[in-house]
Amino acid sequence: MSHTSEPVVRYEQRGAVAIVTMNRPRYRNAQNSAMTYALDDAFTKATDDATVAVIVLAGSGDHFSAGHDIGTPERDVDQSFPRRAVMWWDHVDRAGGDSRYARESEVYLGMCRRWRDMPKPMIAMVQGACVAGGLMLAWTCDFIVASEDAFFADPVVRMGIPGVEYFAHPWVTNPRAAKELLFTGDPISASRAHALGMVNHVVPREHLDEKAMAVANRVATMPAFGLALAKRAVNLAEDAQGMRGGMDAVFGLHHLAHAHNAETSGDSLAGQDIDAMKSARRIIP
Repeated sequence: MSHTSEPVVRYEQRGAVAIVTMNRPRYRNAQNSAMTYALDDAFTKATDDATVAVIVLAGSGDHFSAGHDIGTPERDVDQSFPRRAVMWWDHVDRAGGDSRYARESEVYLGMCRRWRDMPKPMIAMVQGACVAGGLMLAWTCDFIVASEDAFFADPVVRMGIPGVEYFAHPWVTNPRAAKELLFTGDPISASRAHALGMVNHVVPREHLDEKAMAVANRVATMPAFGLALAKRAVNLAEDAQGMRGGMDAVFGLHHLAHAHNAETSGDSLAGQDIDAMKSARRIIP
């Protein structure tokens, strides 16, 4: 249950552009299941609305997203989910790996794939932290426009886990950059992410909204069906390069790591909490 009357996701439309905004700024837009399904509702609304040509995904407050919710009062891992992305049983009455696999197949990997396959272009507008599960959200988008103070990190190897569930690292950067991102857990700056090809544009924070909307409005002038087919074409090419199969394989390794942690320490996250995951933070120029 949310501690505020504010929706966890806000939706607005400016001309042909729908802006979907994650709205848990108190927790740096950490993603709980309530947010996952609110995002899915918003994306479905935008997809079904013929007056919307492009979607912009944003985060309220100082940060885009600090990742999965691993410790706020509104963490809801013990609640049932609607199962829109995959056909699997509910996780709440299951134990161990059965529960984790069922939930993460749906709310993390499955949902991100569902959003990646949306027929309308989506632009991530990233400021501040884009960490772990935040990366997954940004990586489902077709473009990333970042502010100069944005940073990107996947620190979950500190948990003994080989990357987040939506394992796009080698495709959105390159294999060596992916290894550095994972092996160190260190954040990379917006400028380095741009140099690696992960980010399309980097602008001062005060121009972030303006730039993202300019890109969105430019894309919105193209034919809707042409955009849908072009998006599908690039996604198919990525999958032909092994992206989808690689994700499936690494998702299994991800759950092997969870199970190993639970067996050896009694905690699938290896004792890592929010504070521990923020330790040793360093920006790589």
